[in-house]
Amino acid sequence: MQKPKSSLFIRDGVNYLIPFAAISALFFLWGIAHGMLDTLDKNFQMMLHLEKWQSSFIQFSLYGAYFGMAIPAGLFMKKHGYKKGIILGLLLFASGALLAAATAPLQHFVLFLVCLLIVGCGLATLETAANPYTTKLGPPETAERRINFSQSFNGLAWVLGPLIALYIYGNQNHEEGKKMISIILPFAIIGIVVLLVAFVFMRLHLPEITEEDENLAHGTATHTDEKNAIDDITDPRYISKKPLWENRHFKLGFIAQACYVAAQTGVFSYLINFVTDHDMHPRFDVKYAPYFLSLGFLLFMIGRVSGSAMMKYFRPYRMLALYALANCILLPIVAAEFGWVSLIALYGVFFFMSLMFPTIFALAIKSLGKNTKQGASFLVMAVAGGAVFPPLMGAVADNYGMSMGFLVPIPLFAFILFYAVKGYEVK
Repeated sequence: MQKPKSSLFIRDGVNYLIPFAAISALFFLWGIAHGMLDTLDKNFQMMLHLEKWQSSFIQFSLYGAYFGMAIPAGLFMKKHGYKKGIILGLLLFASGALLAAATAPLQHFVLFLVCLLIVGCGLATLETAANPYTTKLGPPETAERRINFSQSFNGLAWVLGPLIALYIYGNQNHEEGKKMISIILPFAIIGIVVLLVAFVFMRLHLPEITEEDENLAHGTATHTDEKNAIDDITDPRYISKKPLWENRHFKLGFIAQACYVAAQTGVFSYLINFVTDHDMHPRFDVKYAPYFLSLGFLLFMIGRVSGSAMMKYFRPYRMLALYALANCILLPIVAAEFGWVSLIALYGVFFFMSLMFPTIFALAIKSLGKNTKQGASFLVMAVAGGAVFPPLMGAVADNYGMSMGFLVPIPLFAFILFYAVKGYEVK
């Protein structure tokens, strides 16, 4: 008799569909935040007459928060539980958004960056908590499906985030005291919505997270078969007994992850400059700029979904190598100012970046054994690469033109190519 299929949301007789929907909303919320904030560089360049490297401190504040908050968030949840960690993350997120709305009339860019730092601390806390919970809200054997399903809401939100920024771009006011007035409504609405979600979580019953759930969330509890045994990170023959930082594939993976997030953030931040700057061809009206970033995020999401499907047939490290090589080839075409060809090449970069973060993550924590959770925390901290790189890329663009700025990420993708060819191997 055929074995009945496991339910996606029923575990030990309890239906967790509603809690799962609430957890999936977290993925959507931080996707909206990232998608919208990556749109705002050009807006602040126009409103406050900032250079590109100065406006990139938006990303510095947001992604820098991950470096400082990843470990404290994990410690907080170990002591007080994941549910309280989620509520803390939501309250930080809402506080930062509402403070940004309240202080916008002061049109003080540094104060706005402080608000984004608070938002980033909230997002880092939420990301630390969300994946383990998706594994708990149903049978262990369907945990991977739930994680991927929740992350699809994150991808959708990245597409919609820039469309929210259309309001900001469409309501420009250059009068003194009103230059940042257009950010008040979007940030106020986001802050209120996040507060409401926090209230829902205060009332919501959620199960406790166990060691097994955390391992599932970090990819350390996978099925084993003879063909893929060497790739199974739970196989005792391949579990490392070394201290975390003595594992070469992890150290190089940490660097590769920092390189990837740095390159991704730079490309995301400056696409709008690429399509709107006066020295570019074709050049588009800035009021339509968020549409172009939204299209890029759509291609990014398509790349992630299609890449995940292709990994059934191709080794992940080979796909990572191919995608990194593609970006090393496409970025010089972007910089060469070939008109529409360069614009299409830039959208190709969005597509080929799509599967890099989860693939590097999985390769880097392979075979770490008891060090897996610690390694995962450091890989979240590697998101801070997105804080330090955009100002450098912006400085090159300010001095040599926006197109030349897109040459700067090439060494980062070259290192990812090296990692995919040799660095990922477990010694």
